[in-house]
Amino acid sequence: MPFLSDTPVRSFQAAPPMTIDPARQYRAILKTSQGEVTLDLNAKASPVAVNNFVFLARNHFYDGTRFHRVIDGFMAQGGDPFSADLAKQGVWGTGTPGYNFSAEIMNGLRFDRAGVLGMARSQSLSSQGSQFFITVAPADFLSGQYTAFGQVLAGQDVLDRLNRTYSGSGPIPGAVAEALISVQILQSR
Repeated sequence: MPFLSDTPVRSFQAAPPMTIDPARQYRAILKTSQGEVTLDLNAKASPVAVNNFVFLARNHFYDGTRFHRVIDGFMAQGGDPFSADLAKQGVWGTGTPGYNFSAEIMNGLRFDRAGVLGMARSQSLSSQGSQFFITVAPADFLSGQYTAFGQVLAGQDVLDRLNRTYSGSGPIPGAVAEALISVQILQSR
């Protein structure tokens, strides 16, 4: 049985063991400061990314973090554990859960529409951790470069209401990052 906590755990020693069943359906309900977003997680196509997201959500890792990078016409990014601490604002975007794992880019999923859930990473394909993004417009140029692992079922309008915190030239001065209050995982039998 994997480690599970009732309070936010922001760091782990290693990536979680595989605990999901890729044949089952998983959904995530993101409660944000602007409303709820419901995501269908594609465990069959991206089992490692879904397993990781489910594990972190069940350990309340995402609770109280922020959508630290929101770019108009592109995407909303969250999942940085540092973003739960307002005093660390200058380092948002650099946090991990204490481990990394490799991208699943040959899974047949594309960033060809708004509402695609993907794993954020640095330059290395093996640098995925906790940070994720959701497209607010088609971004097919990301296909084959980043792991797509889900799709918005409801709440795309919530993403459209998130404060934009970045522009093409960098952070927007004075922009306030919206809160990701909690993530609830639903699983079919």
